[in-house]
Amino acid sequence: MNKTLLLIIIDFLFLNLIALTQWEKLEVSRPPVRLGPQIPAEPGDGPDPIESDLVAAMQLSLADEAARRAALAAELDATAQDLAAREAQLARTQESLQQREANLQHLSEAQRAAELARQQREAEAALLAEEIQRALAQAQRDAALSREQMQRLRLELEAKEAEAARQAAEMAKLEEQRLAAETRVAAAQEQIQGLSVAVQVAEQEKQFLQTMAETFRSQADAEREDRVRVQEHSVRLAQGIDELAEEADGLKREIREHRPINANLIYDEFLANRISVRLRATRQGVFGKNTRDKSALTILVNDGQQTFVLLHVEDTPFSVVEQGSDWEQLKLSLTRPQERTRVEPAQLAFLDVDPRLVALPISEEEAASLGVKIYTLATDDPFKFPEAVLISGGGKGYGEVPFKLNPAYARYVKLDNRLIKRLLGNFSPSRGDLVFSKSGQLLGIMVNKDYCALVTQLSTRLRIRAGDDIRAQKTSTILNAAGARYRALPVNLY
Repeated sequence: MNKTLLLIIIDFLFLNLIALTQWEKLEVSRPPVRLGPQIPAEPGDGPDPIESDLVAAMQLSLADEAARRAALAAELDATAQDLAAREAQLARTQESLQQREANLQHLSEAQRAAELARQQREAEAALLAEEIQRALAQAQRDAALSREQMQRLRLELEAKEAEAARQAAEMAKLEEQRLAAETRVAAAQEQIQGLSVAVQVAEQEKQFLQTMAETFRSQADAEREDRVRVQEHSVRLAQGIDELAEEADGLKREIREHRPINANLIYDEFLANRISVRLRATRQGVFGKNTRDKSALTILVNDGQQTFVLLHVEDTPFSVVEQGSDWEQLKLSLTRPQERTRVEPAQLAFLDVDPRLVALPISEEEAASLGVKIYTLATDDPFKFPEAVLISGGGKGYGEVPFKLNPAYARYVKLDNRLIKRLLGNFSPSRGDLVFSKSGQLLGIMVNKDYCALVTQLSTRLRIRAGDDIRAQKTSTILNAAGARYRALPVNLY
C-alpha cells in the first residue's frame, strides 16, 4: 500500500477524533487524598496544589491519548489490511476485466465475422429469391403463352375441321350438281333434236314473216308521214291557243287594273287580313322605370324583296319630335285577332321616304304563319284613279277621298278632306291612316291630316334591334337622327 495514502488516512482519522471528543464532559480521575492533620504548607515547601492538579490532568490526558492512539494504530492496521485485501481484490478484478475485454474483443470479432457471414447469406438468399421469382414469372409467362398457343391451335383446328366439313358439303353439292347437269344435258340433247325440227319450221315461218314485214314497213312509213304532218299541225294549233291565252290573261289583267274595286270590298278585305301590333319600350326615368306600351291594327306589305308591317311612328313608343332617349328594352309582337299565332320581329326600321313611317320586317316563314294576305305596293301607276280609299283607326271607319299631286312634294299626295265620302263612321283623316288605291294596292300612309306619304319601296336606313338589353345601341343617337330628318321636311308636311 502507498505510504503517502496511509499517512493521509491516519491524519484524517486523528483530526476527526480530536474534533469529535467532548472535553467538557471528561472527568479527571484524581488519586485519593490522605487524611491526617492538615499542616499548612509553608511557602516554598513542595509543589503548588493547582500545578499538581494540572499535571495530573495532563498525565491522564496523555494516557488517554496514548490509549486512543494505540487503538487508532490497531484500527489503522486493520484498515491497512482491509485496503490491501481490497487492492488485491481490485487487481484481481482488473485482471478479470482485462480478460473479459480480451474475450469480448475476440467475441466481437467473431460476432462481426458471423454478422458479415449472415449478411452475405441474406444477400445470397435475396439473390436466390429474385432468381426464383424471375424463374417463376418466366414459367408463368411460358405457361400463359403455352395456353394461348394451345387455345390458338384449338381454334385453328376447329376452323380447319369446319372448313373440311364445309368443303365436304360443297363436294357433295357439286356432285349433286354434276349429276343434275348430266341429267339436264341429256334432256337438252333431246330438246336439241326437237329444236332442229322446230328450226326448220321456223325458217319457213321467217321467210313468210319477212314478206309480211316488208308489207307492213311500207304501210308504217306512210302512216309515220301522216302522223308527222298531223303533229306539226297540232303544234301550230297549240301555239295559237297559248298566244290566245296570254292575250286573254293580259286583257283580264288590264281590265282588272283599269277597273276600280269597290271600296266596300277593299274595306272587307282589310278587316279579314289586318293584324295586331304591340310594342313595349322601357327606360330608366327620374322616378324609376318608365314603360311605354303601344298597339295598332295594320297590314303586311311586300315590295318584292321583303315583307314588312307598316306603322306611323306615333303608334310606337318612340317620337321624332322629342329629344331622343337611350331606351333599355324593346319588345315587338304581331298577332292575328282571335288567333294564337305570335310573331316577334327582330327590329324596327325608319323608312327613307319619311322618318315618321316605321317598318317591322319579318321573314317569309313568319308571314306565312300569320295566314293573312300580303299586300303589294301601287308602284306601276299609282295615279290611274283620281280617288283613293282611306281606312282610319285600324278599321274604325273608311271612305273614298280624291287626292291631288303637288310638284313641290313629289313623294306625297294631298287628300281633299272637303270632298271625302265617308262610307262608315264619322272621322277625319289623321296620321297613321292607311290609303289604298282603287286597284286594291297600298298607296301610302297619312303623315298628317292632309298629306299621304307614297310608299313605293321599303328602303330603310335607321334601325333599332329589339331585345331585353338595347343600351349598347344608343337609341338616343338613332332617334335624334330621325328627328333631324323630320325637322328638315317642309313646314306643310309637319
